[in-house]
Amino acid sequence: MADIFKLSLRQLMGRWRILFIALLAALPTAIVLVRLLVDDQFSFDGDFVNVMIDGMVVTGVMPIVTMALATTAFGNEVEDRTLYFLMLKPISRVSITLAKLLAVFVVAAPPVVASGTVATVAAGGSGRAAAATAIALVVGVAAYASVFTWAGLLTQRALAFGLVYMLVWEGLLSSFLGNIQYISIRGYTLALLHGIDQNGFESIELRVIEFPAAIVGVIAAIVCFAFLTQYRLRTMDVS
Repeated sequence: MADIFKLSLRQLMGRWRILFIALLAALPTAIVLVRLLVDDQFSFDGDFVNVMIDGMVVTGVMPIVTMALATTAFGNEVEDRTLYFLMLKPISRVSITLAKLLAVFVVAAPPVVASGTVATVAAGGSGRAAAATAIALVVGVAAYASVFTWAGLLTQRALAFGLVYMLVWEGLLSSFLGNIQYISIRGYTLALLHGIDQNGFESIELRVIEFPAAIVGVIAAIVCFAFLTQYRLRTMDVS
């Protein structure tokens, strides 16, 4: 498992991919700093939470960064048809799945968490708000990593699938149909933010699901799609 994890890290950390992720993750903080320069009244408030944290970090940066990495977790092995040789190794499909998911998480989580927490602190958010942002984003990355790693193994058009999923399900539908929040990673992330710091994220109180439901839902999503990934490994034709 350790060898597969290290190999996956090298595959994921391509120079141009990492540059793209770094630039995207730095965007919220850059916007906050510019706003602070031109507007002395800019601060951590409801508008900041709705526009920057929800609209940009949770809905944009987190899924895009994780998708860019997770959909290619098995990419090299599938494209050059070396997945067959990986399967011949004396290691379980579960261990292969966990190694890939862990590699995606290790690369994706730091820039995503930094994107949200640094912007929160720069805008004057409290330590509790910054901690809530960090925890929620860590959990959100883990959930998206599980979903998009499965998608990358399921189809060669995983990026297209991911974009449609993000724009339609996590973006459009979850914004207008409240019940979808119960099966939405964005919904889980926002509920975790509010549940950990109700005062700091008071502005999203009326549009988030219950905190316990978010915890159960996000754990179920991670476990379910990790299971589907290893099941796909066991059943797909790699010869």
